[in-house]
Amino acid sequence: MLPSPAPPLLRRIPPEAWVGLAWCVAAAYPAVLLGGSARYHGGAAAHGGLAFTLADTAVAFTGAALVRRLPVLSVALLLVAAYTETDGWAANTQVPPAALLAVYTALGVITATRPRRSSRAAFALVAAFLVLHIGLVNGATVGIFTGTHLGSADGAALLALLAWLVGRSLRQGREHARALSARAAAEAVTAERLRIAREMHDTVAHTIGIVALQAGAARRVIDSRPERARQALGEIEAAGRETLAGLRRMLVALRQADGGAPDVLPQGLADLDRLAGATTAAGVRVEVRRRGEQGPLPPEIDLSAYRIIQESVTNVLRHADVRDCVVSVDRRTAGEVSVEITDRGRGRGGGADRGAGFGLAGLRERVALLHGEFTAGPLPGGGFRVAARLPIPVGVDG
Repeated sequence: MLPSPAPPLLRRIPPEAWVGLAWCVAAAYPAVLLGGSARYHGGAAAHGGLAFTLADTAVAFTGAALVRRLPVLSVALLLVAAYTETDGWAANTQVPPAALLAVYTALGVITATRPRRSSRAAFALVAAFLVLHIGLVNGATVGIFTGTHLGSADGAALLALLAWLVGRSLRQGREHARALSARAAAEAVTAERLRIAREMHDTVAHTIGIVALQAGAARRVIDSRPERARQALGEIEAAGRETLAGLRRMLVALRQADGGAPDVLPQGLADLDRLAGATTAAGVRVEVRRRGEQGPLPPEIDLSAYRIIQESVTNVLRHADVRDCVVSVDRRTAGEVSVEITDRGRGRGGGADRGAGFGLAGLRERVALLHGEFTAGPLPGGGFRVAARLPIPVGVDG
């Protein structure tokens, strides 16, 4: 199994570290934190000095550590740390927006990664804190409502709303990406199931048709012509072995987990003569006509061309009520291979019923996946025709 690529560096940093870093950035500028009203005594802030800041930092780091496990408590601790660090209880002092940088970061992380209930609770807590804080400040004005000015706490509220919206946008983008990935995975599984179903049908249906005809012939002549019955049983054995080999090739291909080449070659147009011989032995003579240079083909083109012929010959064998058919493989046009299978039989429904079931539908899917053209239908003078044109990708060698 191939190793998964490492995520980008920014994604390898845990959310707790981002919140802690945001607190450190805010705490590194006490003049900004205190809104320009800080008073220093020997390098320490008047609210309590370095020891007070270290205590607030410990509370903030505790909140950062809980951002994923207990998101609401994390936001509460960060609010307490920012409120006390900026002397939020002092009269006429609003909490500056920069002081809540860690709160914004935590709110964005929670909204982007945690359940919606936690996100709403965290945002409500921040909004309630700011509203109460504005109400406790003497002479404070709420600029976004009065139109007079935008106070510090007002700006903090706007930044908190912005952080919540950014987190919500990131969350929606991640959910959309997950939905697209799940849908792509489901489509890939469905396509693989259809491919396996087509392979199973094309591998088994032809052999079952031959086995049924040969078994019926053996049953009718087992008493009068035992040598003919033995010959029919031999054809049944050969067809069964060929089908088992085909199933083994399919299972080997499905088990290839490293993308390497399987230890057995897939079927292709090189097996066409053997297919014609087995069908002829079952009672329908197959005339193979090859036109143009019959060189190697890409594996998927080679296998699909063979499966189209195999399924069509099987339909002739089962439904056409005819003694022969013609298979043509045309390589005269550069960049494509064309196959055509025709018969002059009528069978049940004059051949019109041969489009029912899974066989021709599977062939249409095969050709569509290879961007080719497929037609199947009765001929004007009686009989049935199946034709497909498969383009060969430019620069792809067999």
